[in-house]
Amino acid sequence: MPDAAYVRDAFARIADRYVLTNHVLSCGADIWWRKVVTARIRRWKPQRLLDVASGTGDLALEIQDACPDCEVIASDFCAEMLAHASSRGLAKTLVADALNLPFPAGSFDVVTVAFGLRNMADYPAALREMLRVLKPGGRLVILDFSLPEGILRAPYRLYLHHVLPRMAGWLTGQRDAYEYLGGSIEQFPSGTGMTGLLESCGFAETEATPLQFGVVTIYQGVRPGP
Repeated sequence: MPDAAYVRDAFARIADRYVLTNHVLSCGADIWWRKVVTARIRRWKPQRLLDVASGTGDLALEIQDACPDCEVIASDFCAEMLAHASSRGLAKTLVADALNLPFPAGSFDVVTVAFGLRNMADYPAALREMLRVLKPGGRLVILDFSLPEGILRAPYRLYLHHVLPRMAGWLTGQRDAYEYLGGSIEQFPSGTGMTGLLESCGFAETEATPLQFGVVTIYQGVRPGP
C-alpha cells in the first residue's frame, strides 16, 4: 500500500495544476464520472455528507451545487489541495487523516471518496473509519480507477504506464508524482475484490458499477442498521 508521507508530498507538489491535469489526461471524462456519482447521491436526499480525500474538491463541489439542502464537508490530509477547494467555493473543508476522522460515530448520511482510497496507507482501516462515521443505513460511495477487461486492457495499460506519466510531467513538471499512479491502479482491488473488501469491513448491500468500459468503477456499500 502507498507510503503516506510520499503521497502527501506528491499531491502538495501538483496541487496548483491538479484540476487542469485531470481534465486533460481523461479528455474531460472525469467531469462526467463525478456527475454520475452526484446524480446517484442526489436521489438519496442526504442531509449531511463527508467527502474524504477531497483534494481540490471536484466531487464535493459538484455535490454542493446539486444538493443545496445538504451540508457537505470535505476532508483531506493535504492542506495545499484543500486550499484550492476552498478558493473554488467549497464552503466547509477540514485537514484530517482518513484513518482517524475527527467526527463522532454516526455523523453522516453519505461518505464519498473519489480517487482517494487507492492512495491510503491502509485500505481496510480507512474503510472501517468511514463505516464508523456513517449513520446506520448510511451509504459509502467510492469512485476510483480500475482496469478494463478484454481488448482494451493492453492499450490502456500502455497509456497508463508510458503515455500518462509523460503528459502529466509536461503539464505539472512533476512526472514522478504520476509514475506512481499506474502501479497504484494495478494493485488496487477492483470488482468483486473491492466489494469483498467492503463486506469484510462491515458494509452490506455492496455493488460495483463500471463506467466507460471499466476504466473507472463506482463502488457502493451500506452501514447495516441497528
